[in-house]
Amino acid sequence: MSLREGDGPGPSPHERGSPNRGEGRNIDPLRGLLEGEGAQQAVPIERAGSEGSVPFEVWPLPASADGQAREDPSYYDRPVLKEPVWKWYVPAYFFCGGAAGAAAALGAVAQLADREGLHGLITRARWVAALGGAAGTALLIEDLGKPRRFFNMLRVFRPSSPMNLGSWILSTLGPAAAGSAVFSSPGGVTGGLGDLSGMVAGVAGLPLSGYTAVLLSNTAVPVWQQTRKALPPLFVASAMSAAASLLQLTELSNEEERIVRRFAILAAAGDLAAEVAVERSAAQIERVARPLHEGTSGLLLKVAKACTAASLVVNLLPGRRRLKRGLAGLLGTVGSIAVKFGITEAGKASAADPRATFHHQRAGLGGAEATGRPAVTAP
Repeated sequence: MSLREGDGPGPSPHERGSPNRGEGRNIDPLRGLLEGEGAQQAVPIERAGSEGSVPFEVWPLPASADGQAREDPSYYDRPVLKEPVWKWYVPAYFFCGGAAGAAAALGAVAQLADREGLHGLITRARWVAALGGAAGTALLIEDLGKPRRFFNMLRVFRPSSPMNLGSWILSTLGPAAAGSAVFSSPGGVTGGLGDLSGMVAGVAGLPLSGYTAVLLSNTAVPVWQQTRKALPPLFVASAMSAAASLLQLTELSNEEERIVRRFAILAAAGDLAAEVAVERSAAQIERVARPLHEGTSGLLLKVAKACTAASLVVNLLPGRRRLKRGLAGLLGTVGSIAVKFGITEAGKASAADPRATFHHQRAGLGGAEATGRPAVTAP
């Protein structure tokens, strides 16, 4: 926010009878301008009725006057963290980027194993990577608001920043995957260029499939921070499952179908194991683990687990009928999408919980764990 020059004392927005002026942020537009990236965040019009908002009235009693507050102190039973403002296209980006990365990696491995014999699988994997990379880039730019903000992140290279590193990885995979798909025919100069691009995309693919989990884990949101060691394997396994499932929806030779089926079985088993690891990690603090089992996020994660398990069972059944392969692919795709949306919604619910952060830190975890300070117990 910036102040307007020449502004002097004057009536507040409340005095003008309009408490919601300034895009719901209680900022008088005659005195200040809402500028910058933070100004684009959505703010409820009725802030007093929303969790995490600044109350218009002073709390009627001290926090210590409430019985529950004395036993389980919090900040006036209001969230201490700002809920993530991400919309649907952020978890959609997690899915598209992850699937693109895993498909690129699979295509590169197939290229090294048998360039001629697995040409169909290599071509389809490259196209999944190219389309996923393009969709992921578009979704990320949509989240940032302007293409310029995406390009601004490429002005520096900072390995310590998951967002900056992820932008570079996505910028590498996108063009490489597109080039490998366009020049997918083997042989000649264009074929060599396509194979080189395919290898570059494959190298960038694996970190792309999991860096978004690191991005979530580096926040102060209790459920994401507590599961920081289990989230990256879950996202990688989910990305592998998504890539295999999408490939199962395409035409493949018998040998290619066998390879993709084994890849899908491995990915689904890893996905289910990683989900269990996430739940166990979060279960150390009951309040932190709640979003994984309750509400919209809990429902999405239950759907993810059910669809992934069903996809695994279908793939293990004997036979190579096209309907069976298509059903397994559809179930695996839905499961992977539900994982990304479920984890995102769990983070929102965890940030909106007024007591999750306090429980996390009183157990000596979260910020207390980072600073090495002893856990603070309730009086």
